Amino acid sequence: MRIQRSPITALDKLDRHILDLLQRDGRMSMTDLAEQVGLTVTPCIERVKRLEREGIITGYHARVSPAALDAGLLVFVEVSITSKSQRSFDEFRREVLCIPHVQECHLVSGDFDYMIKARIKEIGQYRTLLGDILLSLPGVTQTKSCIVMEEIKETLFIPARK
Repeated sequence: MRIQRSPITALDKLDRHILDLLQRDGRMSMTDLAEQVGLTVTPCIERVKRLEREGIITGYHARVSPAALDAGLLVFVEVSITSKSQRSFDEFRREVLCIPHVQECHLVSGDFDYMIKARIKEIGQYRTLLGDILLSLPGVTQTKSCIVMEEIKETLFIPARK
């Protein structure tokens, strides 16, 4: 299901500053946010609510240690599917959305069709993820995996200020 969004208005300098600050600290109080962007609290709250309403701010999340939840191993899997029909893409998409270990799945250009990012407990669980789950998805013909040895940088931050 897709979220229906209002047309996005142009972002001004204050909107972009708000977005930068909230990406760094989504729990920041509106008082602190208003002070840092040079507004009073009410106009600041109105801007944040507009950014949420327009789908520019899509949510607030807690970042959790993967190791604390027995998901310390990060794996990227390239997936190729047989047919390039809309039906094949829809079937694959529907099934991959149900796999809890998959954090991200992207339809990509290049030598394969999808790039999957998954977090699992250990290398032993990788066999189950690949053999029993990913290779059984509709239309999957080939996979190629990369096991992450060291995570150098992982962020959701998108620079908003010009």
